[in-house]
Amino acid sequence: MLSITSKSPYALQALAELGRAGGAAPVPIAELARRRDIPPQFLEQLFAVLRRGGVLRSQRGVKGGYSFARDPAQVTVLEIVELLDGALGEGATGVFADAAAAARDVFARTTIADVIDREAREAGAAMFHI
Repeated sequence: MLSITSKSPYALQALAELGRAGGAAPVPIAELARRRDIPPQFLEQLFAVLRRGGVLRSQRGVKGGYSFARDPAQVTVLEIVELLDGALGEGATGVFADAAAAARDVFARTTIADVIDREAREAGAAMFHI
């Protein structure tokens, strides 16, 4: 069916923050959680799945944290959703199958880099409304 839990939206928020703050140096998960107001333990669970899925890499220690294992422009929203919430639209029939196909199409065409860019544009647009 069409089932997207809170895991995927939270993960996308945190991945966008990682993209903004990251680069070569890993970003501590506590920092990402604080910036996006996500419970750190919950985010740790999500990032563990994404690490095992090859989206993120982690580094332990004082300068530890998370960074992208692959270019954010190569990671689709569909990949994130399916890693965290399972196959989107599996078992759906009729109009629900059509809705799932449409959602899969949008998610497959949207990358984490697109999400980061969209957030930046929306934040910039909000700044001009005085």
